[in-house]
Amino acid sequence: MSVLVVGLSHKSASLPVLEQAVVSGDTLSKLIRDVSQSPNVGGTFVVSTCNRVEVYAEVDKFHGGVSSICDLLARHSGIPLSELTPNLYVHYEDRAVQHLLAVACGLESMVVGESQILGQVRSALAVARGHSTLSRGLGELGTLALRTARRAHAETGIDQAGANLVSIGIAVARSRLVPGLAPGQLPKPATGQAAPADPPRSLAGLRVLIVGAGSMSSLAATTATRMGAAHIVVANRTADRAGRLAAAVGGSTADLTDLAGPVAEADLVISCTGAAGVVLSADLVTEALARRGQPGRPLVLLDLAMPRDVDPAAAALPGVHLVGLDTLGDPPAGAGDAPELAGLATRDADVDAVRAIVAQEFEARVSAVHAARVAPTVVALRAKAALVVDAELARLAGRLPADHRTLDEVERAMRRVVDKLLHAPTVRVKELAGSPGGDAYEDALRVLFDLDPAVVAAVTLADATAPGASGPRQEDET
Repeated sequence: MSVLVVGLSHKSASLPVLEQAVVSGDTLSKLIRDVSQSPNVGGTFVVSTCNRVEVYAEVDKFHGGVSSICDLLARHSGIPLSELTPNLYVHYEDRAVQHLLAVACGLESMVVGESQILGQVRSALAVARGHSTLSRGLGELGTLALRTARRAHAETGIDQAGANLVSIGIAVARSRLVPGLAPGQLPKPATGQAAPADPPRSLAGLRVLIVGAGSMSSLAATTATRMGAAHIVVANRTADRAGRLAAAVGGSTADLTDLAGPVAEADLVISCTGAAGVVLSADLVTEALARRGQPGRPLVLLDLAMPRDVDPAAAALPGVHLVGLDTLGDPPAGAGDAPELAGLATRDADVDAVRAIVAQEFEARVSAVHAARVAPTVVALRAKAALVVDAELARLAGRLPADHRTLDEVERAMRRVVDKLLHAPTVRVKELAGSPGGDAYEDALRVLFDLDPAVVAAVTLADATAPGASGPRQEDET
């Protein structure tokens, strides 16, 4: 079977399309189940984030696999197939493998090098394993992708700025709070106050409202605290979760059903809930502005949710700056000067280094796949050599005196000679298997040593039916 990926991302689709296509919860479970039960599919997992929805599958037929997956994506997203298709990309076999490695390393992310995608890929594999849809091949590919990503983060500076959508989003939002202030610069302190000594504390003196209390909201709260926010307020559908997050950052809570007041008091609102509809409407923001009593005081709304939490119409209100996922790819001028925005200007050398790691891991996988393909021939060759040695030893046993020590020494010597003679050709045929015309070397080995094709086929079948060779893989290296 071959690896296939069908998906869409911020590079291929608009934000409204991505909003509608995103799958999670029960919808994600149903999509995984339906893909796994499709004809031509032997296993699957789905990577679904705020910026991409990708279905990875092992298929035995390319066109049949693509057709089934496209139909299911359209059905579960509610987007007509004719409208969805122009936004999709398809990668197959080697290109699909390379794409997953690049995705896991953050090379395909909106913020290049962000580390959250590593956890998202790990979670996607775990979900598929929980649904028993992760085939052995996809499990091994997932392990390779996670190992490659860990190497990328450990051996390069791709994420040295801690780049992720939250930190980058907050930094971009901060640059909107003071018109004319370059990102990374700090506002002038009030009279009698000392200027902050720590440049990264660029939210000093500002009030932040966090809407939501999930993992993204928690990251937003801790990032805002690290950047020196004066006070943090958390509003969430579940009061207990809001209370725990607020307590963790020394903040307070607010009622999610009455946000106009908390928005009026905030300088920066960060919203990242899992709500299906708008949480901050234009009317709510208008009411909040009326309560502020400070004409011209800027209000920044950072919307990190998918689908969107903030009504796009709010961006047209006076003094309101809306920063969404669709704008994070366009940092403001001077972004390179801000420590918290350094991830947007990741050095080319780091990106090149990660691409080199991806290439190394991919080539190693290709070599291993080719070596595995010729393994049955090698096994058959060594089995034939062992039979020859066994026959000769049996013949000698009837001619030599019954001296077990002598026979044992002769047997060891004969097997060492055979091993040494076969070592070079068997190693070499594995190396050459991946070269142009590699099949010819394997064929030559079979002809030269007169190997029975039935024996080679039997070894291949035994490998294919061995425990763990197919079906869901239980190991969790991820």
